[in-house]
Amino acid sequence: MNYIIKGTSIVNESNISYGDILIKDGRIEKIASNIDTKYKTTDINAEGLHLLPGAIDDQVHFREPGLTHKANIYTESRAAVAGGVTSFMEMPNTNPPAFTQELLEEKYTIASKTSLANYSFFMGTSNDNYDEVMRTNEKKKDVCGVKIFMGSSTGNLLVDNPLTLDKIFAGTELLIATHCEEESMIKANMEKLLSQKKILEPSDHPVIRNEDVCFESSFKAIQLAKKNNTRLHILHISTAKELQLFTNLIPLKDKRITAEVCVHHLHFTADDYATLGDRIKCNPAIKAPHNRAALWEALLDDRLDIIATDHAPHTLEEKGLVRNADGSITPPANGEGHKGGAHAGLPLVQHPLLLMLYYVKQGRISIEKVAEKMCHAPATCFQLKERGFIREGYFADLVLVDLNKQHTVSKDNIYYKCGWSPLEGFTFPATIEKTFVNGNIVYGNNGFDESVRGMRLQFER
Repeated sequence: MNYIIKGTSIVNESNISYGDILIKDGRIEKIASNIDTKYKTTDINAEGLHLLPGAIDDQVHFREPGLTHKANIYTESRAAVAGGVTSFMEMPNTNPPAFTQELLEEKYTIASKTSLANYSFFMGTSNDNYDEVMRTNEKKKDVCGVKIFMGSSTGNLLVDNPLTLDKIFAGTELLIATHCEEESMIKANMEKLLSQKKILEPSDHPVIRNEDVCFESSFKAIQLAKKNNTRLHILHISTAKELQLFTNLIPLKDKRITAEVCVHHLHFTADDYATLGDRIKCNPAIKAPHNRAALWEALLDDRLDIIATDHAPHTLEEKGLVRNADGSITPPANGEGHKGGAHAGLPLVQHPLLLMLYYVKQGRISIEKVAEKMCHAPATCFQLKERGFIREGYFADLVLVDLNKQHTVSKDNIYYKCGWSPLEGFTFPATIEKTFVNGNIVYGNNGFDESVRGMRLQFER
């Protein structure tokens, strides 16, 4: 169908303008103060609403194949579009991991059949799949990047062989995205803590995975990137200490080293372990409040380039938690649970835009800056083709939001397969009204068009 979005506040490229948007054949045909056409269109009255580019989440874990008891590409992409996320880039730590080109393409095949959002998948690395990683250079226009876990992860995705790391950084022509935590330091911190206490608590997690653990690994990755002139993107920065490694003196399009911050590190602090416990256990850990303050400062002054989620769902059982009859989530009544062994990761992809709009209302960030960090910057950083901006000729990936209509997160309106959120009970001051993917209304009025399928993302490299 062709649409005219009438009379909306268009948030795009550091500006808010009032006007109409014509969507034709899946793309933005025209942007003007008032649009009329001679051919058939469906008009959408958007008075009082704001229109943003669809959010692009450059770090999600949708768990397919192999871990589909907790998530799959269909369920999590469905949650994503309900939250205004129209494109995602998914990580390789599935089962089996995406260690070969054949396994990587199998994920693209699954997404082509089931994903409601646009999609791309990172190639995975290990200490012994260098040749397969190098084959990704032939696909630089249709694969988002190469992922290196420089800290412990699922399976054997940890790359800790210095020679292998150097070879991958030297040979990869795509963007390299890194999870940076120093594994040897994590193990030493764990052993020290276990020598002092028998049972680990959720609040011990940022002690084991402290600021130094993150800094040392990020510093190592940057040294490798500078040595080899590699295009490096460091994921989920969580510490004040790491921020000295990044600059705002270079335009984003010219940066060779970029950084991402995730919504949970902007929202929670270590003080929240007292009430949320293992619900907010993740890697890298949520840390002391001074880190959150520093992350906000660096986001606003452009040392941090992108806002993402690191959406990583686990079942409540894997978290060592239960849902009670009244809907609350707690450890089991017998006091058991995982006692330090809860899986690390949070389900977040349905709510990142709403969470940032909460901070718009709080006066911490402008809505123009939200569009920059969640839409424009991911497109620029990854050289995404014809997405991330509201421009004539671009794909119509768009989200209409009502900044004056509240939305409270509850178990009844969560679309994740795992069925829970660390934000349950939180009230946002805004609502996602409609989400367009390639010109199709895939989400609107709290319902989905299940016939819509996203497209494989393309990159201008």
